[in-house]
Amino acid sequence: MTPTKILLPEDELPTRWYNVLHDLPTPPPPVLHPGTGQPIGPDDLAPLFPMDLILQEVSQEQYVDIPGEVLDVYRLWRPSPLYRAHRLEKALDTPARIYYKYEGVSPAGSHKPNTAVPQAFYNAKSGVRKLTTETGAGQWGTALAFACAQYGLECEVWQVRASYDQKPYRRTMMQVFGATVHPSPSDLTEAGRKILAGDPDSTGSLGIAISEAVEAAVQDPEVHYALGSVLNHVLMHQTIIGEEALMQLAMVGETPDLIVGCTGGGSNFGGLAFPFLREKWAGRMSPVVRAVEPAACPSLTQGTYAYDFGDTIGMTPLMKMHTLGHDFIPDPIHAGGLRYHGMSPLISHLYETGEIEAVAKPQSECFAAGVQFARTEGIVPAPEPTHALAAAVEEAQRCKESGEEKVILTALCGHGHLDLAAYDAYLSNAITDRTWEDAEIQSAVAEALTHLPAIS
Repeated sequence: MTPTKILLPEDELPTRWYNVLHDLPTPPPPVLHPGTGQPIGPDDLAPLFPMDLILQEVSQEQYVDIPGEVLDVYRLWRPSPLYRAHRLEKALDTPARIYYKYEGVSPAGSHKPNTAVPQAFYNAKSGVRKLTTETGAGQWGTALAFACAQYGLECEVWQVRASYDQKPYRRTMMQVFGATVHPSPSDLTEAGRKILAGDPDSTGSLGIAISEAVEAAVQDPEVHYALGSVLNHVLMHQTIIGEEALMQLAMVGETPDLIVGCTGGGSNFGGLAFPFLREKWAGRMSPVVRAVEPAACPSLTQGTYAYDFGDTIGMTPLMKMHTLGHDFIPDPIHAGGLRYHGMSPLISHLYETGEIEAVAKPQSECFAAGVQFARTEGIVPAPEPTHALAAAVEEAQRCKESGEEKVILTALCGHGHLDLAAYDAYLSNAITDRTWEDAEIQSAVAEALTHLPAIS
């Protein structure tokens, strides 16, 4: 019988990140300068990022060595465990074998420190004294606050107002790690003031919070900005998840038939899936790779593939991605980490070229899967990975009907210990499902898409 926990020894911690750009069957479209419409160069990104990260963003090398100083911090929680979900399988009465890579063992409680730590390291190395950022549910802000503390950096976070109000203890956790936290939109930036002038009761969005954090960073040469998802270097840092999972599955002689992950900006999904896509392209396995997004913010399944800003005000470079429009304000669903108008350009490109597939799930189905998972496996998942769990449960039930013994792999990207208010709302029948069928969402997206930047 397969063990419940498959553990890698610390001395087998991967020492390289995998860069999927090296192996893509077709290259992705370039990132463009918002002023000129031409591909951006390193100098265009220098006000926001240290050169080490800029070079990683555009690198075509297949692997990038992880600095020893980063590995030293990683060892606080890495390698993370891979679990066989025996008890969930039994409850579902399925012949499928379900595995989940558990990233909630990190100090921040999620996968986010996998990129927060190297981003803080490279910025500290370059002489920066402070990092600014945005956060939705608070997982990313918590991770960056922790990472900044490791390298003596200040950390300033703009948290989406809906999550700032819903998750006060996540805010407290950021402050414990030393961060300053503001609700977004705020009156501290021109971007925030502009939004509040039009909607004083705005619940905010990740796009707005990005605008505020970027604005604060570009005004001071000793301050840089850090992004928790979307960009190439962020997804590359997260591939340590998939690299470990490959080794762990090999330890028990398994090869996945389905890889499923939740997607907001794409970092958790890319981190799990990219190393397996490498193996698929090399002909060593053939898994289906499925992204799962919230039905209230379905950028992959309903968005337009176009060049758009990564933020609401329009301060970032133009990225070709699946987008609902940069000024679309998603419904304040509990999975705050998935409330983003766009999808990572790399994930968008893979979806557009048919390398991956995508589905959207309503939050009631996701919370039902999260509760079932908690009652069987004993871990309360964050609202974000419940989307992947819902899809994994759905596939396992199909296997029950067909008799197929599929191997299903997912990433449980964080625990939900600071998200219990969301579970309370679900258990009290106090949540409503917002889906693409809602005319209000379709109307808001249609309006936002009229504001896409014109590319000559």
